[in-house]
Amino acid sequence: MFGFYRIAAAVPILKVADVGYNRDQIIKLIKAADKKNASLVVFPELSVTAYTCGDLFLQNRLIEKAMDAVNFICASTKTLSIISIVGAPIRMNNALYNCAVIIQGGAIRGIVPKSFLPNYKEYYEKRWFASGKSISNTNITICDQTVSFGSDLLFQVNSELSIGIELCEDLWNVIPPSSNHAVAGATVIANLSASNELVTKADYRRDLVRQQSARCVSAYIYSSAGVSESSTDLLFSGHTMIAENGTILSETDRFESENIIEFADIDCQRLISTRINETSFSDNEVLPYRTIPLDGIKKLKRINRSFNQNPFVPDDMSERDKHCSDIINIQSSALAKRLSHINAKSAVIGISGGLDSTLALLVVHAAASKINFRSKNIIAVTMPGFGTSKSTYDNAVQLCTLLKVDFRQIDIKPACEQHFKDIGHDPTVTDITYENTQARERTQILMDLANKENGIVIGTGDLSEMALGWSTFNGDHMSMYAVNCSVPKTLVRYLIQWVAERSNAKLKQTLLNIIDTPISPELLPVSKTGSITQKTEEIVGPCELHDFFLYHFLKYGASPDKIAYLALLAFHKVYSRNEISKWLKIFMQRFFSRQFKRNCVPDGPKVGTISLSPRGDWRMPSDASSSEWITLRDELNHGKTGLGKGTYSVVLPK
Repeated sequence: MFGFYRIAAAVPILKVADVGYNRDQIIKLIKAADKKNASLVVFPELSVTAYTCGDLFLQNRLIEKAMDAVNFICASTKTLSIISIVGAPIRMNNALYNCAVIIQGGAIRGIVPKSFLPNYKEYYEKRWFASGKSISNTNITICDQTVSFGSDLLFQVNSELSIGIELCEDLWNVIPPSSNHAVAGATVIANLSASNELVTKADYRRDLVRQQSARCVSAYIYSSAGVSESSTDLLFSGHTMIAENGTILSETDRFESENIIEFADIDCQRLISTRINETSFSDNEVLPYRTIPLDGIKKLKRINRSFNQNPFVPDDMSERDKHCSDIINIQSSALAKRLSHINAKSAVIGISGGLDSTLALLVVHAAASKINFRSKNIIAVTMPGFGTSKSTYDNAVQLCTLLKVDFRQIDIKPACEQHFKDIGHDPTVTDITYENTQARERTQILMDLANKENGIVIGTGDLSEMALGWSTFNGDHMSMYAVNCSVPKTLVRYLIQWVAERSNAKLKQTLLNIIDTPISPELLPVSKTGSITQKTEEIVGPCELHDFFLYHFLKYGASPDKIAYLALLAFHKVYSRNEISKWLKIFMQRFFSRQFKRNCVPDGPKVGTISLSPRGDWRMPSDASSSEWITLRDELNHGKTGLGKGTYSVVLPK
């Protein structure tokens, strides 16, 4: 479903060298994983025998029983489509290898030997095993089957799910085999491991898995031997992890005394798109590989994975603090560079008392502290119009006063009324002409004032507005440097909140008041009580939804059907299917039709992984058709439906 696959890491409770017992535990866990619709389950290194058999690996009896166990596992899982990867000692050509055995549909589909054998301190693997690093283009006859054997194997389910395998120490090597597997097309890396537990080793191990999944832009399944291994000299903890492109999706508690099985749903479509769009994968040398085709697997009926409603905003508070600090520093340092380079004597900014202009002013203030620029060199102009409310006006005045900038007020109503007269527009008709006249009048004032004061106009528009084209062309659309251009609306609030928490009491309260103000361009007349009547989210839709759409659409090219499905999973307690479909359709229509505005935007700093700069991240013709993104095949119902109908058949999480 939409490129998602459920994978599992399993750690059975074993008895050292009791192959029959171990075999039964493995079969039990394979069947448990299959019942959960897993496509793949990975077991620890040498799980058929146990890793800590020592010199018993030199006994014919153990090796023969291990082969019998593998054969029995095949027979016992013959009717299952799940792919199982178990660890076993395999003898070939007068040598013994520490191997991963790939089983599906009652057959051994391939065997991958360990490449790098630890032989230091507590490890003595070379005493029993040979390295399989150089073995390629080789077959082996085992369990009455002729099976591909070697380190050159990839296992292909379909165009999205391709599996590469490495074993324990392979990951710790300077160049892990998984790096080559990924370059050759593996989207999932399975690691069968036996990593003993030492103080702080789990943290290092976790970093290895997380970083390798990021380096390979892959999913990484790590399954390590558990506490039932011999404790003669070492203790193993049963550490399992499933990571996806640098993020740990699932991880077990260590030191469990029962069978462990951990699941995660990975997004292979996203991995492939990220490789194409954000990496230099294609520049790497692809080594020769043999690709082993695997049979079809169970399709997921429900994705068991949570999705952040605000993907631009970290959930973790400490991470969010670092995020906000970095963004403010990027914005202010970039602006400081521009002001210094052109020897500007002032920075001119329009202040409405809303979120975007507040963030921009805070950035200008921070930039001033980085260069020889006094607060009085910051010219903040409030320009009351027909829709300016008392609350936003008061917020603007208070903010500028507390920041001690050069605060000016210019009433635009007389100029707009004159303009209405000049162009023959009836001012009682509050249409787009009525609105845009005010936006362009404000921009003209700022531009001319910047000329007069030998400065530049600082833009206030954000990434979300750029995506929707929610700006007046050559009005607020234009500036001389746009500091908020890659900051989405849902993040603006958190950035202001971050500054507020580090400000004095009066400034903090003013910033909190601004955060609580409804988002509005304030271009339509206020109500009789002087409050805002024009609310952006009631017109174009909820900002949190549009930012969610924007992230998944641009980050990895998700289809509208997939975006709608993920949005429903994330927001099912907030918005209905119909609402999500309605706003997604509007998002797509506006995104395509307003590209002409994005193709001529001013400079501004990129702060995150998503930007719409026509000079950098997003190059798109202004006249591209949106039809393929508005009415698409609804993959969940296997029929054609318009997005606006909202007929997504989704089993929602409990």
